[in-house]
Amino acid sequence: MIILGIDPGYAIVGYGIIKKVNNDLLPIACGVIQTPASESIPVRLAMLDEQMSALMRKFKPDAVAVEELFFNTNVTTGIKVAQARGVILLNAIKECGTLYEYTPLQVKNAVTGSGRAEKHQVQYMVKAMLGLKEVPKPDDAADALAVAICHAQTNVYTQRVLS
Repeated sequence: MIILGIDPGYAIVGYGIIKKVNNDLLPIACGVIQTPASESIPVRLAMLDEQMSALMRKFKPDAVAVEELFFNTNVTTGIKVAQARGVILLNAIKECGTLYEYTPLQVKNAVTGSGRAEKHQVQYMVKAMLGLKEVPKPDDAADALAVAICHAQTNVYTQRVLS
């Protein structure tokens, strides 16, 4: 099973692709999609849609796992991220057909065993679980791999959103 994990954003979207073979997790690719701050939000959303479609066509995931939003005090940023997340969710359904969502607490718990784990602990476990020589950079790529690992470690029958 090929799993695409997404850490949503509008300036930077992290993606991580793993393959689950029995109980083994194999890294395939990770990175970020960036949109330029000089562009308007609608243009950035269109760029995000185009690049997400290209990722889907290239890697052909069996499942897409997206981290749910954690809202902080900056409402303006939260709205922009929510718009980008909407584009990501729609793209996942159109291109893959199978979408799962996980809270930050679920991701941390699946990767470290503790929903209160700190970022560096999650990154260390991503590195260890995937047998990587170093923690993926930037942080958004490591976070996306953690989302993919969360899906691989979770009972998919209880987390199905749409298929």
